[in-house]
Amino acid sequence: MKPVLKRFFDRNALVVNRALDRLLPANTVQPRVIHKAMRYSVNAGGKRLRPILVIAGAEACGGRAARVLPTACALEMIHTYSLIHDDLPAMDDDDLRRGRPTNHRVFGDAIAILAGDALLTLAFRLIADNARAAGVRNAAVIDVVRVVADGAGTAGMVGGQVADIESENGRWKKAGKRIFASPARLLEFIHLNKTAALIRASLVSGAVLSGGTKKEVAALDAYGRWIGLAFQVADDVLDRTGDKKKLGKRGSDAQNEKLTYPALFGLDRSVDIGREMIARAHGALKPLGKRAAVLHELADYIIARDH
Repeated sequence: MKPVLKRFFDRNALVVNRALDRLLPANTVQPRVIHKAMRYSVNAGGKRLRPILVIAGAEACGGRAARVLPTACALEMIHTYSLIHDDLPAMDDDDLRRGRPTNHRVFGDAIAILAGDALLTLAFRLIADNARAAGVRNAAVIDVVRVVADGAGTAGMVGGQVADIESENGRWKKAGKRIFASPARLLEFIHLNKTAALIRASLVSGAVLSGGTKKEVAALDAYGRWIGLAFQVADDVLDRTGDKKKLGKRGSDAQNEKLTYPALFGLDRSVDIGREMIARAHGALKPLGKRAAVLHELADYIIARDH
């Protein structure tokens, strides 16, 4: 990560972490176990990519972090809820997340499910609270609720997860032909929804809350599409080639016969596809000029990261 991008991440991750600590119910509030479970996963050491994208989207449109902080925290809570549920035995059945036991391994399946539910619910409360920030229009908050709900629901992340589950254990070889024109189209559908949808929602939310123009919002949405897909390509490649200790996981997509870019295109072509996506992401930012400098650096980092 380049120094300018690292400073941007470090500064805003600190701001987000302080806000999350303030906005999450304390461990001492009853029922204590659910609040402990919520905090356990939120504080598991993530990159804070989605809340930082909310801030980056805001700043690219002339806004400030303080104006969008509740929504930034909301996006992190939605992302965390999705990880808690993804790890459950009925889903991916993982016992490690970021090098720590997964939520259900510590608190049990029932509390893990409820912790995810509680984080999703609290997230929309925080977006509503963003209407209190100086300079934020109520109409903008309504638009953001719609954008985030679409990005998180069956038209976005949940829909992508469903397609991913239905394609596991090699079933994508048939489903890709039966439901879509090809497995490649199925793969794109899964990751446009499962991964890219919430990334796009993060960028667009920051832009909308900051009064971004239609052209600016469209540019950030297109950028989010391409970095979201590239992020998943990089994840798929790292699952094959990365250090499992750095990745904080044990299992692999290959073991589960999942539909991934390397499974479909091979490792070398997958790397090339990721680079092509990042080139498109850079192109999408042209309308934002110099205000997109950090976003350009972020795009390069996404495809070059090692965990």
